[in-house]
Amino acid sequence: MKVWKIGVVGTGWWSEKHLNAWRSIPEAEIMALCDLNEERLHAKAAAFGVSKSNLYSSFSEMLEKADIDIVDIVTAPETHLELVQYAAASGKHMLCQKPFANSIEEAEEMVRIAKEAGVRLMVTENWRWLQPFQLIKRVIEAGTLGTLYSARYIHTDYYTPRMEPAAVLPQPFFREMPKLLFFEMGAHWFDTWRFLFGTPERLYAEIQRISPYITGEDTGIVVMGYDHFCGYLDASWATRQKLDRPLGTGVGPVHLEQLVIDGSEATLKMYTSGKISLVSKDGSNEWMIAETTELDHEASHIRLQSHFLECLQSGAAFDTEGSDNLITLSMVFGVYESAAKHEPVKIGGKNA
Repeated sequence: MKVWKIGVVGTGWWSEKHLNAWRSIPEAEIMALCDLNEERLHAKAAAFGVSKSNLYSSFSEMLEKADIDIVDIVTAPETHLELVQYAAASGKHMLCQKPFANSIEEAEEMVRIAKEAGVRLMVTENWRWLQPFQLIKRVIEAGTLGTLYSARYIHTDYYTPRMEPAAVLPQPFFREMPKLLFFEMGAHWFDTWRFLFGTPERLYAEIQRISPYITGEDTGIVVMGYDHFCGYLDASWATRQKLDRPLGTGVGPVHLEQLVIDGSEATLKMYTSGKISLVSKDGSNEWMIAETTELDHEASHIRLQSHFLECLQSGAAFDTEGSDNLITLSMVFGVYESAAKHEPVKIGGKNA
């Protein structure tokens, strides 16, 4: 069994999910960590058993000195292009955190650089690997719903109105992001939407900022159209519509997801509780196919990172190749273009 040696750059809040997953995969070994923040770097090294001799504040030094096969990039999108350039030049395969890039042009450049260097590049999109969406995908593929007609995806949270200046946030940079909800989370939602339904041909968006504590948007509705299928994403970090659990004393995300898919033979309903049900064709009967599912981020990263290694070993395409993520990013940026122009934006792709 080949054991892949991993170097992680970026030891912030979400890196814990990556590191826990690598530690859980027999074919992976965490060899080196890199971060400019020494306190954070040493804390993660202690937690995950990485030798002090394999800690770096310089990414180029880590690439030169550490015995690694793979670079796991868990940093902000504005750093990705430079990091990909360095890693590709060193012949390292790469897993790159979403959002992939601040622009389509930067994303295209990273894809080109990796291809020319002969290294593999996958975008870290864990949402499609979450338990409920994996189950829903199997139901769709089994033909249980018949021909799909429409989908309604609702994401609710009451997060941004609690981001007062004195509040301690897990990701405080959210306050200053000029593009917030659909840049930060849209990458997840649109990748999952494409995973379930294929790429829409067009989208239309309306967005709004509600919280006074942020710069970007925190609410919006996006309609996505195909030839014979349509759907919408209704997303907000500033709504009280579905507070079915305590928010807690800390200020952090409490993501509540709902999804309804109508088909010719049945309707599927995913509840915020984690239940997933089917409604019969005549509408007279509803039964549970899963009493509980979870937004199991820890486990989803194990599935995702295992898939990355399996594809490196076999040569198969990644589910979220860097080149494929260009389409997801076009939907993310399409939201802002459509909202600014008040008109639909063409995406193009396969029908559902």
